[in-house]
Amino acid sequence: MLGSVRHEIRIARPAADVWVLAGDPARLHEWFPGIVACTVEGTHRTITTGAGFDMPEEILVRDDVHRRFQYRLDMPVIAHHRGTIDVIDLGDGTCLAVYATEADPRTMALVIGGGSKGALDELKRQMEGPP
Repeated sequence: MLGSVRHEIRIARPAADVWVLAGDPARLHEWFPGIVACTVEGTHRTITTGAGFDMPEEILVRDDVHRRFQYRLDMPVIAHHRGTIDVIDLGDGTCLAVYATEADPRTMALVIGGGSKGALDELKRQMEGPP
């Protein structure tokens, strides 16, 4: 059985504005706490943590129409992982940002899911704060 965690946050900015940052795989380190760098080559992204660990990922979906980004960690210690970021237009100039994580082993969903909550909080802070 997979572990599954999902967080969401309402952001007082249009979905298209939020998607510019949240949908760019090379900019994750700008809003995900603990990640200090990202490099993207084709469908592969490598994130670097603040502790200096490089974590390879495969980009599965980047859909600008539906504002959905999916990726998976490509590491042998994780049997399965899928992260999904959706930015949903609420039709009133605001949007709902959703970050879902599923993983095997299940505990990895909790670890990554904890980070994704902080990432959504930071995304909201940046998008609603002063330029």
